[in-house]
Amino acid sequence: MKRVVLGTRSSPLALAQAELTREALRGRFPEMEVELATFTTRGDQKLDLSLLQKGEGGGKGLFTKELEDALLDGRIDVAVHSLKDLPGHNPPGLEVQAVLERAPTADILLCREAADLDGLPTGALVGTSSIRRARQLQWLRPDLQITDWRGNVQTRLRKLGNSTEAAGIVLAQAGLDRLGFRWEDGLLRFEEFAFRVSSLAGRVLPAIGQGAIALQASVGRPEVAVVLAAVNHEASLVGVRAERALQRLLSGDCSLPVGVATRVEGAELVMDALLFHGTDPAPVRVQCRGAVNDPETLAQKTLDALNR
Repeated sequence: MKRVVLGTRSSPLALAQAELTREALRGRFPEMEVELATFTTRGDQKLDLSLLQKGEGGGKGLFTKELEDALLDGRIDVAVHSLKDLPGHNPPGLEVQAVLERAPTADILLCREAADLDGLPTGALVGTSSIRRARQLQWLRPDLQITDWRGNVQTRLRKLGNSTEAAGIVLAQAGLDRLGFRWEDGLLRFEEFAFRVSSLAGRVLPAIGQGAIALQASVGRPEVAVVLAAVNHEASLVGVRAERALQRLLSGDCSLPVGVATRVEGAELVMDALLFHGTDPAPVRVQCRGAVNDPETLAQKTLDALNR
């Protein structure tokens, strides 16, 4: 192919991810023309929709449908998604054909004053739009108050800096990294604000697909498949295949509060997962292992363990 059109949301993070994709394609195909087409999704327009009330997975299609429609009618060749935004099932005729090398999957707590999660004062207000994060935070700190905050990264940081009530927010490290945010001595500076930063790695399990950039295309475009295969990161793809298989087993849109972290260890694929059942304040947490070449079987094994 001499020309590829990438479809992306118009948010700063989505555009940064599209640029990473363009760089990857140009690295393998220096003569290829790679264009960006931007879209505003329903999720971008309807900031009043509560993902906390609907469940994190219930809102996933809000951020993808416009891009998928553009794939199906041929306006774009590839849709660039944050993989955690994708429902478990692709629309007929579409598939995730490649994943770029996965970024760190940790969640990051940013606070106006507290140094870390344990340092938050009793009853502190923490902002997040994720039911997964909310349930895990309340399991670790039952006294915390969780409020539904949406918007892009910069909007949330600005809102926290100007807030007189909220003590902190939780964001994905991958998004902060891709937007160029850096922190030194535990401080992240943004505009006139300075926030204390602490990683929740090991304490809060990430979302299915967190940190992964998914490249989705039409099934009947073999020329596109060849191009995407050249930039695919196999170890990352294997991990997200297992996670998306688990997502499908959990009713497709993963509306349940579930966290998962997957890694390759030699010939094995290791999946750590937790799931909250109903209103039980404590999750079931398991670790399962399977063959690296059979991620779907590992997903079923993990689901069985979570439901015991």
